[in-house]
Amino acid sequence: MDEHVVEAMGKAKVIIKDRKVIEVEDPKIEYCPLFHKHRGIEKIDKESIKKNMEFRIEDFGMCSPSREVFMKDFLSFGVSEILSTLLADNLIDCAIMVCEGCGTVIVTESEMAQGVGGRVSGLVKTSPIPEIMEKIGKKNILDPETVGINQVKGIELAIEQGFKNIAVTITNTKELKIIRGIEKNNKDLAIYIFAVHTTGLDEEESKKLFDYCDIITGCASKPVRNLGDEIANMKVGESIPIYAATKKGEEFLKLRIEKIGGLKPKKDPKIPKPLI
Repeated sequence: MDEHVVEAMGKAKVIIKDRKVIEVEDPKIEYCPLFHKHRGIEKIDKESIKKNMEFRIEDFGMCSPSREVFMKDFLSFGVSEILSTLLADNLIDCAIMVCEGCGTVIVTESEMAQGVGGRVSGLVKTSPIPEIMEKIGKKNILDPETVGINQVKGIELAIEQGFKNIAVTITNTKELKIIRGIEKNNKDLAIYIFAVHTTGLDEEESKKLFDYCDIITGCASKPVRNLGDEIANMKVGESIPIYAATKKGEEFLKLRIEKIGGLKPKKDPKIPKPLI
């Protein structure tokens, strides 16, 4: 029996076994403008989370052998969309991401970056799913046996394979100093850090993101938004803002804006509730 643990919409812990949602914890967030817009969900609760997880399992095979790993852009602006653009334009060689059934993976194709990260976030733990591994490619999987999630080791594997311009997604601050140390100790190596799933981080953790990362998503994080509005090089979006903390991050955001033909300002942008 395979088991997958996801921090899903509302940052609620969800356990999925054999294509069935068996446990949903209470969400920390009651409203998200993205789920309201795309799925008509006005209030996030355990029942709406369960239904949304079941929809994802049926729609694109989340946490199942039928998982689709190549997808077109889902949002106009999100981390997976930015990574997809950077890969398409050969500005990065690969992205270190996380996928159900595989754990930490090396992604080199634009539509795979979108497929892996565009509609699943906050994967905490996963079990091997051979069919997904086949689609990703075993040489691109950090540990096909344990499907562990370790972004530092994912970067090290990418370096072993000869990649020089590496993007990586992270969900916590524990690995940031180590990642920058790897970059510093490897000549001709560039690592771009994308912070995702930031809801619930405290002020100290949020500051570390802006000290070490290139791109940071605001999610429903009050301290990330407050700090980003004050010190970020650039901000895109109001409902779910994305911040550039470095010049390179700013360059990436501007490139994505150019690719989609500019951004249309919203008259009355809605934000997650509550911000925490």
